[in-house]
Amino acid sequence: MPKLTGAGCSAAIALALLCGCTDVPAGTQPEAAKTKDSGTAEQASADNGLFIYTVWPAFYAKEDIFEKQIGSWIRKKFPDIKVKHVHWDNPGRQYKDLIAAGTIPDIIMDNTRMNAYRYLIANDLQYDISPLVKKYNFDTGTLNPAYMAQLRSISPEGQLYGLPFTNSDFVLFYNKDIFDKFGVDYPKNGMTYDEFYELAKKLTRVEGEITYKGYSQNPGHYLNYNQLSLSPLSQEEDKANMRDPGWTKAVDNLRRFYEIPANQFDTVEKFPEGNIAMAVATVDRIATFHEQNKNLNFDIVSVPSFADAPNTSYQPNLYSMFIAKQSAKKDLAFQVMASLLSEEHQTELSREGVIGPLQSRTVQEAFGQNLPQMRGRNTGAVFASRNAMPPAARAEGLLWYDVPLHNVFAPLIFKESKDSVTAVRMIEEQSTKAIQEMKAASK
Repeated sequence: MPKLTGAGCSAAIALALLCGCTDVPAGTQPEAAKTKDSGTAEQASADNGLFIYTVWPAFYAKEDIFEKQIGSWIRKKFPDIKVKHVHWDNPGRQYKDLIAAGTIPDIIMDNTRMNAYRYLIANDLQYDISPLVKKYNFDTGTLNPAYMAQLRSISPEGQLYGLPFTNSDFVLFYNKDIFDKFGVDYPKNGMTYDEFYELAKKLTRVEGEITYKGYSQNPGHYLNYNQLSLSPLSQEEDKANMRDPGWTKAVDNLRRFYEIPANQFDTVEKFPEGNIAMAVATVDRIATFHEQNKNLNFDIVSVPSFADAPNTSYQPNLYSMFIAKQSAKKDLAFQVMASLLSEEHQTELSREGVIGPLQSRTVQEAFGQNLPQMRGRNTGAVFASRNAMPPAARAEGLLWYDVPLHNVFAPLIFKESKDSVTAVRMIEEQSTKAIQEMKAASK
């Protein structure tokens, strides 16, 4: 466990809200939501005040969820601290609003891949916590290495601007009744895409008016968090770069599933309706799928992997904690962050179905224990694969652009029947044009 010297709402609802969060297209912000502050502005500015600003996860818009997962823990371990919590809202509680009002948070929680560069760094809020890591003897080696690599990829110099908090990871759901109906053996952890493709062909059938789809997966998520560690942006220039043959490999790999007759793409949200045999979705769906159909006979296994990259899951879908450069309470903020990553607290969160960064058997074995929806499920699938490493940091000063990778499949492949090479090239060209327009506008 990390070493530090010195000093709700039901979990099912929290997981359901997380589900909604993960399906928001990359590049958008959480829906506006009114929150009740856990303190006052005066308390936040006092010597014993700590101002925490949450953007993602979106479910922290619900104050009771923030209180259950974060607020109550801080008060228990740091009884003298007065916590003020504000969640992102539009209008009035965006980064620009807090900055304009001179109310800079001490701790910021946000999506690492999506927002750290374009909001944290763009607003000059980033702060290298490496000296604090050393000062408080915090062992980052106990944390998921892919999470840490994603945090370090924010800075071309490898500076560490924050610590990972939670990850919205993926698993493969399968409908046992469909497997039983067609006499097909259940999938297992560690299977490849080729093996799942063969299962999908066996399980995709039309019987009268009922179509059974063998496999479903969100193409945007599949490409954004791809298992081949590919970046759609150039590492050295302000442009998109999808010339790596891995992009075509990844697109062709998923495309074949949707070229199985009768297995045309359908949203994974329809899995609870009972006609989809297998669907890749975020872990929180264990709770929401059960709530939507309590008679659904399903279980989970680890996501498919490429044969030449076995047991490799997706790049982190990571939410991290950052200390603002302008904070006058950096030491206190770091101690709070370190405490939130203690084995004790991470075990508490794991029992509620939250995936944290601490690589501890105790934490992993506790996963979902407090949630009746997860009893009897193969929760070991959540940790059966390692996360793919994210791309390396880009050169300093480059613009960040959220390449619309979901458009590779829809509309270019699904509606316009483009070949994979053409679809990838078109997205690259469209994105480069958009980046150049952004660059021109910024001048």
